[in-house]
Amino acid sequence: MKKLRTLLILCVLIAGTAAVGAPAGAEPLLKQGSRGDYVWDLQYRLKTIDLFDQELTGYFGEHTRQAVVKFQKKYGLQADGIVGPATWKALRKYTLNKSEMDIMARIIHGEARGEPYKGQVAVGAVVMNRIRSNQFPDTIRGVVFQPGAFTAVSDGQYWLAPNATAYKAALDAVRGWDPTGGALYYFNPKTATSKWIWSRPQTVTIGNHIFAK
Repeated sequence: MKKLRTLLILCVLIAGTAAVGAPAGAEPLLKQGSRGDYVWDLQYRLKTIDLFDQELTGYFGEHTRQAVVKFQKKYGLQADGIVGPATWKALRKYTLNKSEMDIMARIIHGEARGEPYKGQVAVGAVVMNRIRSNQFPDTIRGVVFQPGAFTAVSDGQYWLAPNATAYKAALDAVRGWDPTGGALYYFNPKTATSKWIWSRPQTVTIGNHIFAK
């Protein structure tokens, strides 16, 4: 049953329709009875972390309210079922929307498609760790497109179409699987020449990458 649910979520991740985005902090207040693209975005985010098991409708009904309450309780927020600034901030920190999930799958595919599955999840985990760190931008776009941050962006491999494995790895990373032990960096020891990256505290080696804090 769990594998079937994951497969269904992957279908939504790959084929879903992206909602209209807004600058961080500009999202509208959502509550029971709300409807529209931002509700679809909310439902998508909650579905990726397995808190919402209904069809994405863009209507904020009782199932959506219950999922919001679960999210708020999980992250220590006021569990009122209303999506205001504090809840949106936590959603941006711990979940991704459709267009952001596409970015995650692309960076995983571009950086690690030849790595073992655990290594692909690890790259996604580094991205999530950076989003949550005050040392980096607080959005996936800011993290991935930070100048010089990822080789796949610099050499164009980011633009290759990601496969289903990349989306699955993205989903696992967003759901909290972090094989790196909280790493913020990774590098290939066969090609890395930076003394700085070698000086970082290393956490684990997975495939061809060393992960570090």
